[in-house]
Amino acid sequence: MPQTGNYIFELSNKVTRKSVSYKNRYGITISADLYIEKDFDENKKYPAVIIGAPYGGVKEQGPGIYAQNMAERGFVALAFDPSFNGYSGGSPRHVSSPDFFVEDFSAAVDYIGTRTFVDRNKIGAIGICGSGGFALSAAQVDRRIKAIAAISMYDISRLNSDSMTNEERNARLDALNEQRYIDFEGDFPVLSQRGAPIGFDDTTDPIGIEFGEFYSTPRGYHPNSITQFTVTSSMSFMNFPLLTYIKTISPRPILFIVGENAHSRYFSEDALKEALEPKELYVVPNSNHVDLYDKTDIIPFEKLGSFFTDSMK
Repeated sequence: MPQTGNYIFELSNKVTRKSVSYKNRYGITISADLYIEKDFDENKKYPAVIIGAPYGGVKEQGPGIYAQNMAERGFVALAFDPSFNGYSGGSPRHVSSPDFFVEDFSAAVDYIGTRTFVDRNKIGAIGICGSGGFALSAAQVDRRIKAIAAISMYDISRLNSDSMTNEERNARLDALNEQRYIDFEGDFPVLSQRGAPIGFDDTTDPIGIEFGEFYSTPRGYHPNSITQFTVTSSMSFMNFPLLTYIKTISPRPILFIVGENAHSRYFSEDALKEALEPKELYVVPNSNHVDLYDKTDIIPFEKLGSFFTDSMK
């Protein structure tokens, strides 16, 4: 799929951006953007960070903003589209998978760690929203990831399993099992009903308004970010918890960054309790979940810069 741009932010005059691609271990071509400071010296070794998108997002949105700001602070930064989504390969489109989305982080390490100008011992990961859980899950098995920052984290496995009785879980699985028959006999797997552009008004619930104001307005809209996945994708998340081995990340450090008023704050707080030291919860005052996608005046980039610099000495 040819790239057309449509970035939601202006490129800084302090960095360069290059479109790159590489394959993950399943052979899917991953589309990514490489951000490097303009006075970059290819004969030196730089620390690197890889940045994953919010669940339903793409690299031209928040990940690019984070990558650009980290590049301004001396990091080689890579923002990528997840498998089956954005400009990355994979068919059918808009599949969501715990295994593939976690693998995409390790594939990004494969790519960035084979650049001659990157120090392999100084590779960190930033995951925004759902990618916060994927980045942590990747770090459980990929010890090349030396430090992890989870921004406005969503644990998508918990999202698909929490607050259900056994009867409710079975009923949902029965519906999903029937949907598999429909998808098998149809032309394309059915997508979840609600996607961008997300309609919202004064009667919409506050969380819906929060996402709608980003994904469905010029602030964050991108044609590749339809915020929908195939309905049957949720079966995998119901079966495979993402953070079972979070304790094994220690002694590599974890930084959780949350908005003070984020509806998703409990995901980070609960993961913080399970993780071992070193770990930290950084609360951004007067902010919600989506504010940390793109609002550069409140996103603590200096904190992120010092966290990765200190963690990967």
